[in-house]
Amino acid sequence: MIIGIDGNEANVQRRVGISEYGFELLKNFKFQISNFKFQIYLKKPPLPHMPKERDGWRYRIVRPEKLWTQIGLPIDLFFHKPRPDVFFSPTHYAPRFSPVNCAISIMDVSYLRFPSLFNASDLYQLKNWTAYSVKKAVKIFTISKSSKNDIIKAYGVSEEKVVVTYPGVKFKNMVRQTHHPEQSRRTMQNSKVLEKYGVDRNYVLFVGTLQPRKNIERLIEAFSLVCHPELVSGSQSKRDSDLRQNDIQLIIVGKKGWLYEDILEAPKKFGVENSVKFLEFVPEEDLSSLYQNALFFILPSLYEGFGLPVLEAMSYGCPVITSNVSSLPEVGGDAVLYVDPLSTSDICEKMRMIFLDEKLRAELQKKGYEQVKKFNWEKTAKQTLDILENLAQK
Repeated sequence: MIIGIDGNEANVQRRVGISEYGFELLKNFKFQISNFKFQIYLKKPPLPHMPKERDGWRYRIVRPEKLWTQIGLPIDLFFHKPRPDVFFSPTHYAPRFSPVNCAISIMDVSYLRFPSLFNASDLYQLKNWTAYSVKKAVKIFTISKSSKNDIIKAYGVSEEKVVVTYPGVKFKNMVRQTHHPEQSRRTMQNSKVLEKYGVDRNYVLFVGTLQPRKNIERLIEAFSLVCHPELVSGSQSKRDSDLRQNDIQLIIVGKKGWLYEDILEAPKKFGVENSVKFLEFVPEEDLSSLYQNALFFILPSLYEGFGLPVLEAMSYGCPVITSNVSSLPEVGGDAVLYVDPLSTSDICEKMRMIFLDEKLRAELQKKGYEQVKKFNWEKTAKQTLDILENLAQK
């Protein structure tokens, strides 16, 4: 049995979101004990990080790159033999026409929920090509029950056509000591990684693509109120004064997505330009240190198909604040502190709460270690292969 896979999302240097999903599936497919043969279709030769070719694992370079799923890929599927028995795309896009059954993955439908947050060209492609692919695909994979319900509602497909396979965690579970504001400065000074990125204070961590849906501008506004509690009505308490005296940073890790200009200007707008640091790309080995040493991680997104950084943070014992919307309660369970992503005051108050309460941080850390055990890439890969095998036999 030959399984064809679109490997282009995984075949990039800087992987986030769907690229990480595609890569982790490929990596774990390779180590599944099975009689399958895998044909990985690419626009360009595989990069060094991709699984190496072996018997039963081959790469096929298909041209032209432009309109690849519309022209090059479908022509190759028709005329190159042997054909795969089933074709899987870990993206929204199926080949325009195909002689074999196809399955696709849809992480979320944020482009339908928040169209104003997307560039016009990206929105056009997402809306039109995804609608076509949904009709052609015999199975749609997604990464949360929340996304499944959104897909069914948006496209009118049957519940049986959409299957949830939760992503896993790419980082190993690591134990760390719970931070105390007065002690953490010494800990950070001993970290070469933190020095490398100019992090010399207690800090809050955000990881995600710079785009409006991530709600980063509101996060920066809330952070400014944490730094300047005198601006918050009724906040002149000793606890707020203690918080203000601890010099803190907001570290934002993520590549520029779309409509990011206002995000980059927000620190100056809210008077915290000296306390907010943008790091466009951080390799995994360095990102692990940022997670381990952060006071807490925050992801106040307006909408998420899953929210992998929440799991990554918990796997390193980093307490988490995240939104109470879309799929995020599925991911966080009772191991995180939830906020209303539309309320700057709520985000500010929860940040203030977790910063000042060492016992709360320790409790979230402990619960996070347990929550993250529920998510495993090997399990995700096996579930995906079982379904693809069934489709190939139809």
